[in-house]
Amino acid sequence: MKKTTLCYIRRDGCYLMLHRVKKEKDLNHDKWIGVGGKFEPNETAEDCLLREVREETGLRLTDYALRGIVTFLSDRWDDEEMYLYTADGFEGALADCDEGTLEWVPIPKVTELALWEGDKLFLSLLETDAPFFRMTLSYDKEDRLKFAELDGKVIR
Repeated sequence: MKKTTLCYIRRDGCYLMLHRVKKEKDLNHDKWIGVGGKFEPNETAEDCLLREVREETGLRLTDYALRGIVTFLSDRWDDEEMYLYTADGFEGALADCDEGTLEWVPIPKVTELALWEGDKLFLSLLETDAPFFRMTLSYDKEDRLKFAELDGKVIR
């Protein structure tokens, strides 16, 4: 199972969102997501988080928290285990990203963007300051959400 990180960096009531528009062969093409990516060999989740945020944004995180682990199952793409973070502190200047366009989006407006259906579920947990959680999101061949589980209970 592929392992990844995803981080929602907060500033002034906004999340730093990445509009994935620069790669054609991208399962997230034209979606808005946080920043992160795949683990490299012998890398911890924290190492991956810090490296990916630096590579995609130019920022160095100084205050961040692991909020949950999300498992993605799919009839179309490889299964994935994602370590989900939020960050409230960082240093540096925002740089251009080779995977898409970075934009600070007011948190109440984020769910109006082109998101994965399951992302809306875990974003709501982040915003209600839910305790650490495990979520499973299962998608069909057309990338529609088939079911969602939160801490072992079906929620959708």
